[in-house]
Parts: sequence; structure tokens; C-alpha cells
Amino acid sequence: MDYGHPLRFGASLTARDGALGPAAELAELSEELGYDLVTFSSGPAPADTWTLMSWTAARTGRVRLLAAHAAEMNPTVTARAAASLDLLANGRAELVLAGRPSDGEALGEAIEIVRGMWAAADRSPLSYNGEHHRVAGAERGPAPAHTIPVWIDGADPALLRLAGRRADGWLAPPVTDVAGVGGLAVAQAAIDAAAAERGRDPREINRLARIAGRFTSDPGGFLTGPSGTWVADLLPLVTDHGFATFVLAGDDPETLRRFALEVVPVLRAAVAAARRERGVTESAPGRSALVRSKRREGIDYDAVPASLAATAVEPGDAGYARVRSTYLRGGAPGLVLRPGTPAEVADAIRFASSQPVQLGIRSGGHGISGRSTNHGGIIIDVSRLNAIEVLDKDTRRVRIGPGARWSDVAEALAPHGWALSSGDYGGVGVGGLATAGGIGWLVRKHGLTLDHMRAVEMVLADGSLVRADERENAELFWGVRGAGGNFGVVTSFEFEVDEVGDVGFAQFVFDATDMAGFLQRWGAAMEAAPRDLTSSIIMGRPRPGQPHVAQLMAVVDSDDGQTIIDRLQPIAAVAPLLDYSIQVLPYAAIMHVPPGTHDAQGEPVTRAALADHLTPELSAAAERLVGAGLTYFFQIRSVGGAASDVPPEATAYAGRSANFQLVAMGHSRRALDPAWDAMLPHFSGQYINFETDRRPERVREAYPGDTLRRLRALKRRYDPGNVFRDNFNIDPAEEDAARATI
Repeated sequence: MDYGHPLRFGASLTARDGALGPAAELAELSEELGYDLVTFSSGPAPADTWTLMSWTAARTGRVRLLAAHAAEMNPTVTARAAASLDLLANGRAELVLAGRPSDGEALGEAIEIVRGMWAAADRSPLSYNGEHHRVAGAERGPAPAHTIPVWIDGADPALLRLAGRRADGWLAPPVTDVAGVGGLAVAQAAIDAAAAERGRDPREINRLARIAGRFTSDPGGFLTGPSGTWVADLLPLVTDHGFATFVLAGDDPETLRRFALEVVPVLRAAVAAARRERGVTESAPGRSALVRSKRREGIDYDAVPASLAATAVEPGDAGYARVRSTYLRGGAPGLVLRPGTPAEVADAIRFASSQPVQLGIRSGGHGISGRSTNHGGIIIDVSRLNAIEVLDKDTRRVRIGPGARWSDVAEALAPHGWALSSGDYGGVGVGGLATAGGIGWLVRKHGLTLDHMRAVEMVLADGSLVRADERENAELFWGVRGAGGNFGVVTSFEFEVDEVGDVGFAQFVFDATDMAGFLQRWGAAMEAAPRDLTSSIIMGRPRPGQPHVAQLMAVVDSDDGQTIIDRLQPIAAVAPLLDYSIQVLPYAAIMHVPPGTHDAQGEPVTRAALADHLTPELSAAAERLVGAGLTYFFQIRSVGGAASDVPPEATAYAGRSANFQLVAMGHSRRALDPAWDAMLPHFSGQYINFETDRRPERVREAYPGDTLRRLRALKRRYDPGNVFRDNFNIDPAEEDAARATI
């Protein structure tokens, strides 16, 4: 039986006398020679193979790592060790469960516990009461980088049944002679029968053969002789006995080389020819029955394009916990597609638009206004499109992928003495921010992020890839700068960045008991300030018996100490100062954020707006809003300056007159909306990145008059079916419907 699995080849290496270095060097050699995986065993003096695996993971970049768990080990500890290794190795770990013939039931319990520990999407503690293992409320996680395959090692009937019923693969006993090959058919039949009893397709289960041999000039027995003898001996193991993975005992570098260079390519060709002759279609083992059991209705998972299948994440996959939610929004999508090329983005759009479920687009995972997650739908996550490349040093033109985060961008540009004005938090993804605006620490000096955009490449609703700039598809380029999420998925941006060195970074804490007066004075100071100063304030509900505190952060685009002090003094004088800190830092240090996973719960309730001035009326209304406890997070960012130099009709971002951007986060839509709606007369526009109110009035606030008419025309041209609607949506049919009622 040939299951059609792609061939893989590995090396089994020995850590002798506790020395880890030589084994790790052989692992590096194995990767250089093209081996697909390595595994380790201990010599007479046992070595810490988990440490060796970790060391090897850090020294290699492609080869997969096969780690072993013995029946007597604690499965919760093994689960965490394997997940940590997988995260370190960027999804290259595989796990072998090994034991004596009598350990079948214990290993079966271990599989359940290990997979339960990896199911970090389930936030409840893991409890398990088995005959051999007990777990009392263990915290799940960490989730591995991918769904780690679990292999069973052994040929006892109990272990064969376990492999067929629950495992992802089976390790056969070492094949040492032709007689041993003959017994494999019985074992394979037992695995297949157990799989069928469980409702599994036997092709879900990979099969691994451990081999050893010697290269000699003349044939001398099984896997002894010239390379042709090796090929002849191994071919039936694939075509007749279902093996697709071979692990060679490889402590001899010369044997490793000869096998990789002389046997592997010839065996691949022979297997391919045999499969063509027999009509066997090559395909990787599918997802297990356990994973498939957690699929959601409405999605044709079997129709996912082959280009996306390997990186897609389903609810049953171990990595689902890291992709289900975003920074502020909890979710449970039915499928997360993670394309890594523009062609794969096109495949993802075509597939997703054919499915009768909600579609969301994700770059960095914040998605406050757009729905970067959902419940039961599909997410196209472009985080793998994260390259940052300098195109022209003289013009400071760079190409940036939509999945890069702004902290990475700042770090990549810093060695050149450059920066790109972006948001105020480095964990935000480039794609969503750059297509909607980009108000950050450099906005008053250097403008919005989208003002630095010089070209985009994007995939449209029909799957076509286009380039847009001021000359080519100029109208589309106009719309991308402010409403880009409505027309397609940007796969790369070209920006012209600025020369920015070290900057002054200040943090002030004020007594803002007179909140309305504080806002007016700060607003007036910011409007009068030189453009190299940008600041923002954050406030919450006042605490009983304590002064109402406001936190202010400011950046001065200068590394000169006196200039920084001169810029900050008017700001420091707007209210009683309780505490402060002033530093000179690289811009990249301000944008730096530690790596982490977004795992929010619930749905954010926010309202946002743009305002030309902090008038007495607006300041008083803001004081009432905050004082009533309707918002737990109230922020005002300064804008104006260079952002206001651009004519409002030059881009789809129309809020050019605004000197301030406001956002309020609340616990209840029913409580926050009426209070915020009462403030609408004081606003001049809308900043879409922070607004979660979906009433159509918000779209008209962001895109007034001719801007909205132009955007609707673009929408009808590039996305008439409204594929990209789960965002700050411009409905292509809305204007037609309005005309029909006249």
C-alpha cells in the first residue's frame, strides 16, 4: 500500500558521553545536505536531549526536530517542553511517544493530556483523571507554533492500535533485513484497521522507517552495497509497505553525505515513476479526525487551495489560540488563512469570497474599527508578508509588507537615520494603519503615514494583482490613502521616509481636576507649538477623594536638550505637574514593544472623532463624559501641522483641518453612544481606525461630500460585490438605493 505521502529523509544522531556539540554539528550538516528532520538518542552517558534540541533549533533554520517522550515521563511537562521547542524552532518540532508493550494505555492517556495542554484556545484549566495519569487543573499552554505531529514508537498490537486510533504517525522498529520487511505488512494492516474503526482515513497517519546500512563496492545484504542497492531495497518500503519517511542512523558524516547525494534523489525519482505508473496521487497526510471534528459550518475546508493548506489554521489546530483574537476583540473564526506571497493572497481572496461566511482582513491584529477577527468566518492574515526593504537610499524610498509591525519598521530604518511617521504603539500592523491614516509621534512635523505613501501593490476582489501610484491607477491610489480596506488587500507599500535621529520623549502627570480648563490650555498650547512637538493625553474616570490625573506623552523631533526643554515648557505649564520624565531616545526605542500574542475577549466599545479645536464647549462636554464614568480610557492626540498642509481632496483621508483626534472606550454601547452623539456638533470629522459604531452616519463623517461619491464610484469599479465589507464599509449600492427613493 502506497499512501502517497511526500518522501522525507532524516538522520538519527547520537549525543555520546553527554557531549552535545558534535551531535549539533551533525544536525547542521544534515540540514546543509537537505535532510528533512533530525532526531537524537543518548549514548552510554545520557545527555539532555531537550537541551540539545533547543540548541539545534537555534543553529538551524529548516530541518525538523523529532523529540521523544517516554511513558514514565510527566505528559504535562512534555507538552510544555515540546511547545516551547516548537516556538523556538518556528514550527519545526515533532513528538514521539515511546514505551514498552504494556504502556499502550498510559501512552494513550499521555496523548490526550499533551493535546489538551496545547489547546490553549480553551481558557479553562485542564483536568484529567486517568488510570495512569492525573492532572488537577493545570494551566494550558503555551500553544505551539503549529500542530505538532504525535508519533507512536513500537510494534506491539496495543501500540499499533493506538497509532491508528489517535496518532499522527508510526515509527516502525529498525528495519535490518529483508525478513523484517515482510512483517511490516501485518503491522500496517493493524494500524489501518484501528484507524477505520475510529472513522479515520489511514492516509492521515504517516509511517517512518528507521534504517542503517553500509556503502560498499559490492552488494552484501540489505542496505549494504553501492547506492543502487540501497535504492532497490528502499523502494518496496514506499510502494508496497506505505513508508514515506526514512531516518538513517547517521553518526558517520560520510554516510550522511553519500545517502543524501546518491540515494535520496534516485529514490525520489524511482518513487515518482512508480506512482505515475500506478496512478497514485501524492498528497501530504490530511488533518486528523480530531481537528476535523472542530470545523465550523459554512466553510468548505476541503476546497482550501493547496498553496494555503500548509499554513492555514483551523479551530482544532494547536496554534489556533494565537490567531483567534486580536488586541481588543475576542473571536473564534472558522479558518485563518496565512498567505505568504501576493499569489497566495489572490488564492485566499478567491476562496474566501466563494464561501457564505464573514470575511475579515488582518495585518497586525488590532483591527479596532475593521473586523480582524470574527465568529465562524474566514480571516486572511497577512502577517507573513512582513519584509522591509530599502529600494533607494538617495530618495529614502523603502518597500514594506502589510504584515510588518511598526516597531520592526522603526528598528529597520534606524541604522540609516530614518523613520516613518506611524501610530503611537509599535505593535500595530502596517497595513491597517497605513491605508486609513497614521496619526503618531511625528505627525505634526512629518504628516500622516499615508502622506508618505508613493505606491502600493494590492490584490483586488477578483484576485487580480495591480500596482497603484500617482500615474498608474491613480484614482485607486487616491482611495487607498484613507479607505484602502474597501478595495483589496495591499501586499506591499512603497514609502518615502524622513531623516529622523534621536528624539526627546517626555512623560508628564498632571492634576487635571479642572479638566475642561486643562484641555483648553493644552489645546491652545499645542496649536501654538512648533511642528517638531507632538503630544497626546490619556485620562480615565476620577477616583473619589483623589485629584483627577491626566497622563501626557510628548515627542520632540530633536536631539538638542535646550530645544526639547523649550518645546516642553509651555506644555508643562498647563496644569499642576505631579511627576515627569524627559529622555533623549532613538525613535525606535519609543516604538519598541516586546513580542507577544493578542488574546482579547469580548467586543470593544469605542467612539472616535476629529476636532479642529478644543473649544470651551467641547472641553466641557468631554469633562462631563469622563466625570460620569462612561469611558475608562479617554485619549486626545494632537494632529495638525504637516498633516494639514495636504489639501483635503488630495487623498481619501478628508480630515485635514483637524488639530486633534479623540477616542473614548467604554463598557457599554448603550451608555456611551448617547453621550458621544451629543458631542457631535463639536467635531469636524472622523478617524476610522478607532471607531466601532457601525451606523452609516460614521461613514459620511469620515468621507464627506465629493469624497464619498468618488469612493463609491471606486467601490463599484473594484469591488462591486462588496467582498471587503467587514470594515469601515463603503457600500457600492447605497447611493443607487438613495437615488431610487427620490
